[in-house]
Amino acid sequence: MRALLPTWSEWKPAFRAPGTDLLSGLVVALVALPLALGFGISSGLGAAAGLATAVVAGALAAVFGGSRFQVSGPTGAMTVVLVPIVHEHGASGVLTVGLMAGVLLVALAFAGVGRAVRFMPAPVIEGFTAGIAVVIALQQVPGALGVSGAEGEKVWQSAFDAARRFAEDPHAGAPVTALVVAVVILIGGRYLPRLPFALVAVAVATVLARVFHLPLTTIGTIPAGLPAPSLGFLRPDELTALLLPALAVAALAALESLLSATAADAMAVGTRHDPDRELFGQGLANIAAPLFGGVPATGAIARTAVNVRSGARTRLAALTHAVILAGIVYLGAGLVADIPIAALAGVLLATTVRMVEAASLAAIARASRGDAIVMVVTFVVTVAFDLVTAVVIGVGFALVLAVRAIAREANLRQVPLDESDHLGEEHALLRDHIVAYRIDGPLFFAAAHRFLLELSEVADVRVVILRMSRVTALDTTGALVLADAVDKLEHRHITVLMSGLRDDHRARLATMGALPTGGDDAVFPDTGSAITYARQFLPHRAH
Repeated sequence: MRALLPTWSEWKPAFRAPGTDLLSGLVVALVALPLALGFGISSGLGAAAGLATAVVAGALAAVFGGSRFQVSGPTGAMTVVLVPIVHEHGASGVLTVGLMAGVLLVALAFAGVGRAVRFMPAPVIEGFTAGIAVVIALQQVPGALGVSGAEGEKVWQSAFDAARRFAEDPHAGAPVTALVVAVVILIGGRYLPRLPFALVAVAVATVLARVFHLPLTTIGTIPAGLPAPSLGFLRPDELTALLLPALAVAALAALESLLSATAADAMAVGTRHDPDRELFGQGLANIAAPLFGGVPATGAIARTAVNVRSGARTRLAALTHAVILAGIVYLGAGLVADIPIAALAGVLLATTVRMVEAASLAAIARASRGDAIVMVVTFVVTVAFDLVTAVVIGVGFALVLAVRAIAREANLRQVPLDESDHLGEEHALLRDHIVAYRIDGPLFFAAAHRFLLELSEVADVRVVILRMSRVTALDTTGALVLADAVDKLEHRHITVLMSGLRDDHRARLATMGALPTGGDDAVFPDTGSAITYARQFLPHRAH
């Protein structure tokens, strides 16, 4: 429990020099505001529910989460999961699912499940990050073009629909605003990284739009105050029906949050998140958000990327974002109502450009064809479908390629016996029709059948010695295939002996009935003993 709780040491840098974190939190809050409103509406619980999630979950995850850059709140991926729950169980069902998912996330944190993300292959992470950058950019197309109500289940579909509508009735105000804001942030951030160009660009765009009465879509009036929770009371059968949706929400929250934190580590320098603590923080956030009328939350990659690229150094930035959103809800709704959506789209477009590390992508592409394939597949599936599917397919590809590479390392070869064996020359062995085969590497399901084919082709031999000392791994499939090979050789009246067999491999082969017919008498500590036995055995056998 102590390892999952925040410590004073991680907050000391924030209070020594809070300026950069406070500015970063303000920029993230401005970006998060329309997203929270939109995702709240999309989920079916309304804009106020989205704001409640951003404020409550954002604050708790910032304090208790495992990443110092992570910004949490409602996300598009979670909205897709919540819509059918709203239709079937209503608002109280969604809030209950959030509570249940939060409890599950806390349980996963205590079980140490978060550490599994450390085994995520680098090509998958890079492909996912690049794909998310494209997804975020596509999400901004309607806002950057000044088109509202773009249709499409996938982001690329809605972006295409927005582009089609814009082509039918083009107007320069929104795209020019988004482009200028993005260019100012990129160029200004390159030469004067300490200045908050995102905030300045949004403020200037808002003032110009107001002064010159530019026809730009703005954030508009936002709800005042957080909504009252409506958990209600559910019957036991209703709670049971919500268990599977809660599992789905918890799985999505865990995966999206851990991937977002991993992507943040890749964008920052010298940082590494605590995955189990991240699950713990997200669990607490999802337990608390429904109590204030909020929907389930996850780590949000778009807001997290803005946080990193705005210069955040500590958790204070993410906490500031939540506090500012709360202040806007209760005190400053009118101050942000006139912010053009196109200006915020420009902020996110600039963020996507800075998210992609071209050098890392090029290095992985040059490393090997397999890594390049994994990265490209993860990227394409992220853009075309969703991040969960992309990670599953990307990891699947990586595992297949890894197994293939390991299987290629395993080999079976006929080897001579050098002088250290004290057994004479190899030619004498061949005259006695004795051959020794050494198995190198893992003998497992991906490589075992190749061994069977090679051993089955042995001819003009009376004794085969299998040198097993270099077998690094042996699974059940390998044991069964080896048993089949031994059986085929013995049916051809070829004596099979083994040498250098590890105790654990010997136990497995014995259990699977894969030892030669002689059992323990056919297994020798070294190849020399096996050769001596074979030469003594052959004359008796000839008679």
